[in-house]
Amino acid sequence: MGAEHSPTLIGSVQRAFRLLEAMSAHQNGAPAKQLARETGLPLATTYHLLRTLVHDGYVRKLDDGGFILGDRLETLQTSGQAQSLLSRIRPTLAALRDELSSAAYLTFYEEGEIRVVEIVDGPRAPRVDLWVGFEDAGHATALGKSVLRELDEESRKDYLSRHALPDLTPRTITDTPELIRQLDSSPLAPAVTDMEEYSLGTVCVAVPVYSGSTLGSLGVSLRAGRRARVEETRARLEEVRARLLPTASRVTRGLSLTI
Repeated sequence: MGAEHSPTLIGSVQRAFRLLEAMSAHQNGAPAKQLARETGLPLATTYHLLRTLVHDGYVRKLDDGGFILGDRLETLQTSGQAQSLLSRIRPTLAALRDELSSAAYLTFYEEGEIRVVEIVDGPRAPRVDLWVGFEDAGHATALGKSVLRELDEESRKDYLSRHALPDLTPRTITDTPELIRQLDSSPLAPAVTDMEEYSLGTVCVAVPVYSGSTLGSLGVSLRAGRRARVEETRARLEEVRARLLPTASRVTRGLSLTI
């Protein structure tokens, strides 16, 4: 009975991982014969596995014939660390979504671009249709404008010199001086808003966050009230800002913890 319920295991995968584990114990690399001896694998099997791992970038062969872990494993490790960090703050984003009945978004400014790294939505808090990528829409979103507001002058100029300001809706700000003026004079600072500038019918609010020294933004999207009075809209934005700021502080603390 036990055999019937045991999981199906792929032996070649297990053997490859045993090789990688043995390799990781040798900082300066180890030859195939030594790895075969340490793992108990036949030498021919070891060579076949090493050839495949080298081809796919998970192992690198040195000039002296030794083998060390490859760059692709470092990439996986980096991605795994990022996933672990995001998993820590996902419950905080979910709580924000439930409290405001709004989808929550997280971005980071990496390699000169504003990138969405997490969206937490739900049936009662649908996400905005990201019909234009953030590479072309940073100026039209609260998330992007939050990052631009916090950048130093030189970094902001660099970003704006590399990105056009296309008009995504009739409300999009397409004039660079006007965009900068509004960023520097946001009435909700440090929060900024997107008043249907990215998508008609949607208003967004965002505040800055950090992951170590990496700048990002935390924001939510709301349905625009067509018949809402100015006072009601302002009160709603103030309410959202009041919830975003402490949540952003918790996110920053969570992202800044070392693994």
